[in-house]
Amino acid sequence: MSLLEINYCPGTLAEGYNTYSRTCLRRVFHGKTVSHILPYNAPQTNEEDDDKFIDNRKRISISGVQEKMSLILDKNKLRLTNEGEQGTYILKPIPRDLRKVDQVPANEHLTMQIAQQVYGIHTAENALIFFKEGTIAYITKRFDVKEDGNKRSKEDFASLAGKTEENAGPNFKYDYSYEELAVLLKKYVPAYLVEVEKLFRIIVFNYLFSNGDAHLKNFSLLESPGGDYLLSPAYDLINTGIHLDDSDFALDKGLFKNDFKSDAFKKANHPGKKDFIELARRMEIKDIRIEKLIYPFLKRQPLVENLVQRSFLDEKTKRTYLLDYNTKRNYLNND
Repeated sequence: MSLLEINYCPGTLAEGYNTYSRTCLRRVFHGKTVSHILPYNAPQTNEEDDDKFIDNRKRISISGVQEKMSLILDKNKLRLTNEGEQGTYILKPIPRDLRKVDQVPANEHLTMQIAQQVYGIHTAENALIFFKEGTIAYITKRFDVKEDGNKRSKEDFASLAGKTEENAGPNFKYDYSYEELAVLLKKYVPAYLVEVEKLFRIIVFNYLFSNGDAHLKNFSLLESPGGDYLLSPAYDLINTGIHLDDSDFALDKGLFKNDFKSDAFKKANHPGKKDFIELARRMEIKDIRIEKLIYPFLKRQPLVENLVQRSFLDEKTKRTYLLDYNTKRNYLNND
C-alpha cells in the first residue's frame, strides 16, 4: 500500500493541507511540528515492528475490544512507549472482524470532528495518522494525563454504577438506560445542572450519528483542577451502523428506565423529538433550555455534509454515512 495523496488536514479536515494544519498541531501535539507518518509499519506487515507492538500492548491499560497502542511525543516525534513511561496518546489501527473494517479509523475521526466542529461537543483531541507503508490509523490525545505526565483521576460510568463482569455478567456495560446515567451524574457531580446538558447533547448526538456503542464504559467523569468531578470529553464516537447490524442504542433499556415510548416512536419504531424532550425533563433540564439544546440536531447542518466529503472515507461509505445521518434526522424530527 502507498501513502494517500492528502488534500485535507488529517486532523481538522481543513482544505488545502498535505499534512497537519497549525490548528491541529496546536490542539493535538502542543504546537510541535509532527509528521502525519509514523516511523513504523502497520501491525502484521513487518516482524520487527510487530514485536514492538506486542510488547507495547502488554503495558496499555485502556479497556475495550479494539487493539490499542500507547504513544509518547518525544521532542517532535511520536514513538511507542517504553517500559515505565506514561503514554500521552492512544493509537488505534484498523481492527479486525467488522464490515468495511478499513473504514473504521476514518469513521471515528470524522464522527469526532463533526461532534466538535458542528455541535460544539467537547471531545478528546484526535487526528488520523499513517504507518510508513500507507495504512491509516486513528490517534487520540489522552485527556486523563496532565502536562507533567501525572494521571488525572477518571471513572467510567460502569465503575460508578458498581458494575463489573464478575458481579453483573458479560452484559454489564449494556444493562442500563440513559436516564439512569443522569442519576449517576447527579450523585457524583456537584455542578450537575451544567454537566447534565452536556450529557444530554452527547446522547442525542450518538442517536443522530448511529453510534450503537455508547455503553457505560464510553462515558466517564474526570477530576477537575479544583478536585471535583465533571463529565469527561466525549470519546469513541463512531457510526457503528456502517460496520455492524446495530440498534439505535447501546444500552439495553434504551432512553428510559421504564417502557416510555412516544406516539412517533410507536409508529416508526425509532425515537423522535418527544422522546428526547421527555428524557431531558427527566434529567431535570428546564423546558426553556430543552428546545435550545435539541434544535441544532433537528436542523440540516451543511457543515456535516462538507466534513463528510472532506473525510478519508471512501466514496461509497461517504454516501452511506450521509444517508444514515439524514434518516436519523428525519426520525428525530418526527412528532
